[in-house]
This record gives sequence, structure tokens and C-alpha cells, in this order.
Amino acid sequence: MKLFDVYPINHINIVKGVGSYVYDDKGQEYLDLYGGHAVISIGHTHPHYVKRLEDQLHKIGFYSNSIEIPIQQQLAEKLGHVSGKENYQLFLINSGAEADENALKLASFYNGRKKVVAFTGAFHGRTSLAVAVTDNPKIVAPVNETEGVIRLPWADEAALEKVFAEQGNEISSVIIEGIQGVGGIQVAPESFLQKIRSLCDQYNAVFIADSVQCGYGRTGKFYSHDFAGVDADIYTMAKGMGNGFPVGAISIAPKIQPAYGMLGTTFGGNHLACAAALAVLEVMEQDNLMQNAADIGGYLIDELKKFKQVSEVRGRGLMIGIDLPAEYANAKKDLLFKHHIFTGEAKPNVIRLLPALNLTKAHADRFLEAFTTVLNK
Repeated sequence: MKLFDVYPINHINIVKGVGSYVYDDKGQEYLDLYGGHAVISIGHTHPHYVKRLEDQLHKIGFYSNSIEIPIQQQLAEKLGHVSGKENYQLFLINSGAEADENALKLASFYNGRKKVVAFTGAFHGRTSLAVAVTDNPKIVAPVNETEGVIRLPWADEAALEKVFAEQGNEISSVIIEGIQGVGGIQVAPESFLQKIRSLCDQYNAVFIADSVQCGYGRTGKFYSHDFAGVDADIYTMAKGMGNGFPVGAISIAPKIQPAYGMLGTTFGGNHLACAAALAVLEVMEQDNLMQNAADIGGYLIDELKKFKQVSEVRGRGLMIGIDLPAEYANAKKDLLFKHHIFTGEAKPNVIRLLPALNLTKAHADRFLEAFTTVLNK
């Protein structure tokens, strides 16, 4: 048997990771400014994280949600405290796609409606409903297609008001990334998020804040939507939640009431996943990583804006998009193979920086030095 060939890969075999560095099978060191799509939030093999998982594994790694699992409640309490949403409810799953899928389903249960408002440039996952609201027809199979999705232009308040005026009583939810990742690090305007909140209140629709990539402290606030000063009804999360261990969740406002059988999962909320997620929150809190993300991210953004070759710098904290002209199409490749720095990308020619939240100024300066060389070659 061979692997199903769906990933364009770099021929690098990473065998070890420590903090913001990874190492290949030949011993070459790389600075990791991508963290495997914003997954590594507290650095590779963080000692507290490793110990948390080891200790839990020696006790029990898994049992189903048919029994009491106290570590789930511990995680809920810690997440509520760190995120500032202590009166919300937590449902644990395994991935970001599952988080968005369950959020959309829960919203429809709540108000009995079928239509969902989503936006151009959006990426919400690859499962049935999640991919239906994703703005990429190439990954939407015929079986995923639904007439229930209303696709609106990004950040267009007039279009949003118009669709609610015409169909508001049929709209179940509005789903939006606080910062689009795959869409090129497009920051949702605060006024637009506020408009979503007011229209959802007016029409009893559910505001779903997709925080899978832009959440978990990456922007300097726990959820990037928090910059708008409004609360969503459901927050979805995954990626940085487990620092590499598969775990996802939705945080649900008190007005949405649970019922037995409404949602379910086999692996979600297992003992190991909760231990990983608790370790991440404990390190974030102990080391003040949200503030560090704001500080180092702010420094990087300020420095990047000084490059005359850069078309635009977008983002918040340590979620940064560097928009480059077409002549620098090889910049990401040069950073990786000539300077041994992992970065991400988004179309048409945007370099994405999604490093660990404990990135240092020295790491940032190493990148800026390499980036200078790449642009001036």
C-alpha cells in the first residue's frame, strides 16, 4: 500500500523539535515560524507539556464519554478563566472542521433554521457543512453542495444588512473567521463584527466565531473577535489548543441549552487530549504568552512595514501576512531552502507567519535578516 497522494510536500524529514526550532534527519536546524499551520502554540516538546502527557498516559489515556471524566471539567474551568468566557459551556471534539461542523449544527438546532451566511475567502474545514461554507469550489464535492449557504462579499456591511432584511427569519447562523488564514490574513473590521452581532440579535441568528486558526491567544487576545468588543454565541477552536495533540472544542453561550444526544463524539475530550490542552493553557498563563504574542508580533509587523518591496502587511500579534509582488514568488521557497526558516503561504503571493506564541525577539530578528537577504538578492 502507498499513501494517497494529496499533499504537495517539501522533501525534508523533520525528526526532532525543541521550542521554535526543528531538526531534520541530517541534523540541519530550521527556525519554525509556521508551527504546522498555527498548531504549535507553546513550542515543540515543551517540558511541562511533555510531562503532563506522560503523567496522564501512566494513569489512563482513554475512556468514552459514558463515564465521569473530571479532567474535562478542569479544562472547561481553565479555558473559561483564560478566555474570559466563564459562563460559556464547553463541548470537546478532535479538530477544527469538527468544531465548525458542530457549531453550524448546534445553531440550526437552536433556531430551527437552515440558511448560513459565510464570506468570500473563507476556510472553515473539509467536512460536509464546514466545506460547504468554505469558499473553494475545488474541495466541495457534489455531495457537499447545499442551497443553504449564502455567500457574501468579505466585510461588506451593506450586503449583510440587505440579506438579513430579505431573509433574516430564515438565517440560522453567520460564521466568520476573525482573521482569515487561508484567505490571506484578512482582518475582519471591528465594525463588521459588531454589525454581525447586532443583526444576529435582531433576527435571533447565531454568531459563530471561527477561531480555529486565529484564536487561542495568537493575536494578543484569546479570540481575535474580542478586538470588536462583542461576544459571539459559539467560538470554534482547535489547532493551537493541543500543541500538536488532536483536540478541538466549541465554547457555547448560556442561551443555547443542551439535550442528551444533541451532539456526540467517541474520542473528543479523552484524557490525553484534555491533559494536552490543560498544559497549553497553563503555559500560556504562567508565561504570559498572549502579551508576548502582542509584543513580538507588533515588533515584527512594524519592521516588516519598513520593507519597500512589501505590498502590504496584515494581521495581529503572531498571525501575520506579508503580501508580496509577483516577482518575489520564490520568497517562501528561498526562506526554507536557503535560510532554513519554515513559513506558510496563501494565495496569490502571501507569506504567512504563525509561530509559537513564545517566539523571542532574537527569533524575529533572525527572520528579518533572512527576509532582507531574500528580497535584495
